[in-house]
Amino acid sequence: MTETIDNYTPKSEFLKVMMERGFIHQCTDPEALDKKLLAGVVPAYIGFDLTASSLHVGSLVQIMMLRHLQKSGHKPVVLMGGGTTKIGDPSGKDESRQMLTVEKINENMQGIKKVFEKYLDFGDGDTDAIMPNNADWLDKLGYVELLRDVGPHFTINRMMTFESVKLRLDRENPLTFLEFNYMILQAYDFLELQRRVDCGLQMGGSDQWGNIINGVELNRRKDQKEVFGLTTPLITTASGAKMGKSANGAIWLNDDMLSPYDFWQFWRNTDDADVGRFLKLFTELPLDEIAKLEALEGAEINEAKKVLANEVTAMCHGREAAEKAESTAKKAFEERSLGADLPTVEVAKSELEAGVFISDLYVTAGLGKSKGEVRRLIKQGGAKINDEKITDGEMKVTLDNLNDQGSIKLSAGKKRHILIMPK
Repeated sequence: MTETIDNYTPKSEFLKVMMERGFIHQCTDPEALDKKLLAGVVPAYIGFDLTASSLHVGSLVQIMMLRHLQKSGHKPVVLMGGGTTKIGDPSGKDESRQMLTVEKINENMQGIKKVFEKYLDFGDGDTDAIMPNNADWLDKLGYVELLRDVGPHFTINRMMTFESVKLRLDRENPLTFLEFNYMILQAYDFLELQRRVDCGLQMGGSDQWGNIINGVELNRRKDQKEVFGLTTPLITTASGAKMGKSANGAIWLNDDMLSPYDFWQFWRNTDDADVGRFLKLFTELPLDEIAKLEALEGAEINEAKKVLANEVTAMCHGREAAEKAESTAKKAFEERSLGADLPTVEVAKSELEAGVFISDLYVTAGLGKSKGEVRRLIKQGGAKINDEKITDGEMKVTLDNLNDQGSIKLSAGKKRHILIMPK
């Protein structure tokens, strides 16, 4: 069932784009899928569980796949996991997820819908995106009926070989019977979507390969339908870190969870070695233009990083927000002045009147995890207040440190800056 696409030259626009830009890790029968994509509109889906009120950049590869799918003349099916979120996907997890209430799941779905409205066109047309919720069918399933109908097509032997199961067992961490059912329900989702909207392709990250294959096989066995699966590689940074996290937490796609400025900064701080790959995956710039940008060396590579930050931010938050973020960064870093849109942290005026130790203020601002970390930063010369290097690790910050704009600018290194505002 597993096939790499390296030895196949696709003819359909979608697979060509996916291959050229580095989106494909595994694919079931690439040649047959290619023919299907050439024959007409193919509805294709990716499922998203509703564990938070926003997605983060770890989901951006999948979102971009759906965007390219629509641009190449096919129909994106964005499956909201209102039902499966009640169970929790064990894939890649060391321990069980926290159980969410139905109210919280529905609240999270509203936040996640906002993400997709930025990237896809929704409607009733042949290639317009749709957003079904698997709670619509999973909540109505009778347990015994499901076991009789779907259960015979799954063997415990096979299910025990899946990475999501082996990971827990190898580390002697519990895998609940509830979570063990997740893979069956995901396969059932594919069957339902094939029946409801003629969905012929499921896509997802490489950790979903086993679950996707289950759905492909269930469609073949139950309805004698040929459907397909396609996965993306695990996206890590050059340092080996998983995409989607930073030292300060998740890089969310909704601006109420993370400011466009901080989002822009995340991409601006991309490792030199990742710039070309990220331009292919996360922007729609032509490949020849990307080739020129990734060929830049030395200080010039920073220009390519700004292009990356601008293009990704413009798609997520709008072109105006991207330009504003770049302008703020230029003022803060290149002109050593204050950008009005730097992240701010409010501190009680009474505390500043009494005086706050610099190490405590850095921790409050999120520029250090502990006082010890801040003291090391000061010793290494990486801490500044109002662009002046801090030399005294025991200094107290007071209202006397307010600058002309009525704030206090704290810096950690060259790229992390916070404004302290008295309240």
